[in-house]
Amino acid sequence: MTEEINLIIETAKESMEHSVLHLEKEFVNIRAGKASPAMLGSVFVDYYGSQTPLSQVANIAAPDARTLTVTPWEKSMIGPIEKAIMIANLGLNPMNNGESIIINIPALTEERRKDLAKQAKAEAEDAKISVRNARKDANNDIKKEEKDGTSEDICKKAEEDVQKLTDAYIKKIDDVLAVKEAEIMKV
Repeated sequence: MTEEINLIIETAKESMEHSVLHLEKEFVNIRAGKASPAMLGSVFVDYYGSQTPLSQVANIAAPDARTLTVTPWEKSMIGPIEKAIMIANLGLNPMNNGESIIINIPALTEERRKDLAKQAKAEAEDAKISVRNARKDANNDIKKEEKDGTSEDICKKAEEDVQKLTDAYIKKIDDVLAVKEAEIMKV
């Protein structure tokens, strides 16, 4: 195969890999009942006028499976951190004891588990769409190469390779989703 075709396939593979990594990152934010500092990854605090990730203004720990503690490095930040957690709309209720913020993670109801599973499926579907878009872009680029004089056989083979990549990454997404669904539905 030509260098251009190899580059197109490599770019498609990179894009598909990025889709799977993004999905895994999104799944970290979908909680499965266990307390994890990553659950607060989307919380931003107003720190002297700028929006700063919570992890940069406080220490976040999970002392047990149902509790998170947030200990700010500056005592004056307790109020803004508590407010930021509530604004983040994570379904968490922070309690302030003057030194740190304690968040009890409620047990998931069956209904909430089903909602989280739906959310996980939606994220997986977005990842699949992203993979298919990478395939479409690669196939369009391959067709351009064919018009520019690359042999039809080489282009056909390249399109087959892109399809194999697509199938492999779609399966990877399905596997990641199956693991996350099992984790969510486990009581």
